[in-house]
Amino acid sequence: MMATRTDTGKLHRLAAAAIGEERAKEAMAMLAIDPVFMQDRPEVTRADAAMALNVALFADLLERVPTARKYADGEHEKGEAIVFDHGALRTIDGESGGVPIGHTAFARILGPLGYDVAGEYPLPRLNMTGRAYAHRDMPETIPQFFVSELHVANLPSEAQDAANRIFATSSDPLGHDEQEGLDFLARNGACPVQLAEKMMPGLLAAFGRQHEIPALADYEALLPHSREGAWIATEGNAFNHATTRVPDVDRLAGELRASGMPMKPEVEVSANGRVRQTAFIADKVEREFRDADGGIVTRMVPGSFYEFITRDEIPDTGKLDLTFDSGNATGIFSVTSTR
Repeated sequence: MMATRTDTGKLHRLAAAAIGEERAKEAMAMLAIDPVFMQDRPEVTRADAAMALNVALFADLLERVPTARKYADGEHEKGEAIVFDHGALRTIDGESGGVPIGHTAFARILGPLGYDVAGEYPLPRLNMTGRAYAHRDMPETIPQFFVSELHVANLPSEAQDAANRIFATSSDPLGHDEQEGLDFLARNGACPVQLAEKMMPGLLAAFGRQHEIPALADYEALLPHSREGAWIATEGNAFNHATTRVPDVDRLAGELRASGMPMKPEVEVSANGRVRQTAFIADKVEREFRDADGGIVTRMVPGSFYEFITRDEIPDTGKLDLTFDSGNATGIFSVTSTR
């Protein structure tokens, strides 16, 4: 049985270190949280830190995505707790300045928090590869991360050059406090509360844009060849989407569509038939670009979105199918390609 948690327990304390007291309280009131996190332990386990980061990332997405906020508020008003299945982010397998290349930029964060790569998913139509990171201690109740990386070397030369100019300006968001906390967790599986609190703001900051404002000419050179790369140019490593696990995604999609919500037309179904996904169309956001004279201009571009997933049990084991599917992911990614 999952529960919501709104008091000033350790999980709230960690999330609040990243996003503030009120936002942490609000997000925790919305989410279904495993009762194990209610236990009073003297140290912060890697599971505690992982869940707290997910709470902060969920709150961050709600702040950036009005459609997600509308859905989450509606569920909360009905007294329904949101089962946070996974969050997704995009990275650059190519020139990335001071940030490690591709998914390794987040492997160095997720590994100490208790995550392992549970699956690799080629996305050849997008020139990308996705990796699912599942928590080794609590894989069903701590959200997974789906980390995709764009293989810049597969793009035409003009798009490669544009990407290199954009992402070469990236700087590493992790500093001393974050590295100290991660190293402690990696060695011991737990760390003092104060050390965890110090690292939380920096860990959250890693899920953002680390490069400078892109040149509009570079964005427009990249866009025709990789809408995903263009999305990273404006949004960086922010959560591309957060995903709610629901009992019947087909029924829910029909209800949301009938209510006027901006739904993806289809429900994506995995090759094994056990994982079904759909999403809202990405909200538009206003972003800054540098023009040819070095001035700032703005454009409306696709931002992040909110996804829904139904996972059936695996017949042979009775366990929830926590896998992903390359076809599903490719289809879902299209919601940030809509003009």
